[in-house]
Amino acid sequence: MDLVDDGCPGIFLATIFAVPLGLICGLSKTFNAAINPIVQIMKPVSPLAWLPIVTMVISATMTDPDPTLPKSFVISAIVVMLCSLWSTLINTAIGAASIDKDLLNVGKVLRLGWFAKLTRLVLPSALPYIFTGMRLSLGVGWMVLIAAEMLAQNPGLGKFVWDEFQNGSSQSLARIMFAVIVIGLIGFLLDRIMMLLQNFASRNRTV
Repeated sequence: MDLVDDGCPGIFLATIFAVPLGLICGLSKTFNAAINPIVQIMKPVSPLAWLPIVTMVISATMTDPDPTLPKSFVISAIVVMLCSLWSTLINTAIGAASIDKDLLNVGKVLRLGWFAKLTRLVLPSALPYIFTGMRLSLGVGWMVLIAAEMLAQNPGLGKFVWDEFQNGSSQSLARIMFAVIVIGLIGFLLDRIMMLLQNFASRNRTV
């Protein structure tokens, strides 16, 4: 499936970058004030704008005629990451900032170190916000991947829809509608999977 081939690495990279940055933003007002303008500027940028930029950069840097990873894979993963990380970052920052101050005071009384405070107090409290952001990012990533397949002509549902549109046969509309339904169902399934992970993590959190 295309999400596994191209989308999952992009979502994974987005989470790796967004969660730590979001936690720092939530815990540090100074860092949040510094990075917030960048987030607000980058968040609305469309994948239609990112795709040609990423394509040119990757094409210029990946000069090996037989690269380990296909260029289309790298381009799709980076575009998905750039477009989907903001929801997770913002929600994580909100979750970290909204932690009960009494918990932080307890941490001071117990003289918990920075890492212990982060793992035992902040992360468990921010977990619902983090998963909400990840669910939003997953939905955005799936949409971006379909758009990237259309524009870059990478194999997948997006390319199928575009090819049928260009074909213009009497059966094209029905095929496009079927593809749209499949895209929606896959998005729904991915959201359900993320909800199951959220429920599992919530039952096992320490706070």
